[in-house]
Amino acid sequence: MHLSRLAPCAAAAVLLSALLAGCGDQISSAQAQGTGAPPPPEVAVVTVAPERTVVATELPGRLESTRVAQVRARVPGIVQKRVFREGSDVKAGDVLFRIDPAPYQAAVNSAEATLAKAEANLAQATLKAQRYKPLVETAAISKQEYDDAVTAQKQSTADVAAAKAARDTARLNLGYATVTAPISGRIGRALVTEGALVGQGEATPLAMIQQLDPIFVNMTQSSSDVMRLRQAMANGQLKGMGNGDAKVTLVFEDGRPYSKPGRLLFSDVSVDEATGSVTLRAEFPNPERVLLPGMYVRARVEQAVNNDAIMVPQQAVQRGIEGAYVMVVGDDGKVAARPVKTGATQGDKWIISDGLKTGDKVVVEGLQKVKPGAPAKPVPWKAASNQPAPAAPASPSAPAAPAQQPAKKS
Repeated sequence: MHLSRLAPCAAAAVLLSALLAGCGDQISSAQAQGTGAPPPPEVAVVTVAPERTVVATELPGRLESTRVAQVRARVPGIVQKRVFREGSDVKAGDVLFRIDPAPYQAAVNSAEATLAKAEANLAQATLKAQRYKPLVETAAISKQEYDDAVTAQKQSTADVAAAKAARDTARLNLGYATVTAPISGRIGRALVTEGALVGQGEATPLAMIQQLDPIFVNMTQSSSDVMRLRQAMANGQLKGMGNGDAKVTLVFEDGRPYSKPGRLLFSDVSVDEATGSVTLRAEFPNPERVLLPGMYVRARVEQAVNNDAIMVPQQAVQRGIEGAYVMVVGDDGKVAARPVKTGATQGDKWIISDGLKTGDKVVVEGLQKVKPGAPAKPVPWKAASNQPAPAAPASPSAPAAPAQQPAKKS
């Protein structure tokens, strides 16, 4: 009876020992995992590869009309009427001002009368010379009388030519009394009013016409930048672009971009001695007359093409005491700092002129997780990966998850 009571107790002791041994194994395994090295952190990298990019330079510039004409009074007189509306668009040949034409019409009438008299004298001298010709052959008149008749005919011919020239001059002056637009464009304010005496001793300015569509932008670039660009093209690092292919974009003073692209017309052949810069000119369409002469703008000029450009996202480039550098994951899986030289920007990327080669893995995200010499696990970087994904809305038809019940105490 005593032994039968001890058997259940012995079985319980054996079971308790087994449970304690299992818990000890789990604790030992957890301790072993806690004391092991953690896995290397993941970093987003881009693998460097050559890209084709356009080398563009941002330059300051001023807008200038493609054609400018000063309307002036070419004959003296009193302004009778201003025909145009100030600030409007005019076409070549449109009437702008009318100057009193009365004295010029009188001059035309006088010149025409003088011409008629000269033509009558010429007709009379011609007939006389024709009558004298057979008479001198028969010695009915002297040779002197015939020569006088021929000379009188030639003088009358010259008088007719002079009278025609005087008539044409009078007609020109009469035409100048009606002032017309020499070019098409937008006319500014009138510089004189009705009743003003103009053209007395000098050609009085009356108005100014400027052609605004298309419009020019004159830019300046330092001669040293031009020399570096030409040297790079000569070495084969860059490929030049023809003036007709080079595009130009504008940015206003307030930062707004102009919607229509322009084209580069030419680069000056001389350097300004005062500023040491070279002038470039581009042409832009301006149908809405948004661009006005004299405005200050910044122009982005495409000047060359780089078919083997090395570019990395701007956020991958860091600045230190010794200059710019990037973090690179090597073939051994360790991170190293690589000094680089940055050039121009292309969108959200830096163009790297020195320090990187094809195949390098540059860290873009996760820079705070690593340091030089530490291991890292590179994963491909995506441009939109830094944007948090929107949370999925809960479905109204999905049943609610049951609340977790607390574990019962044994």
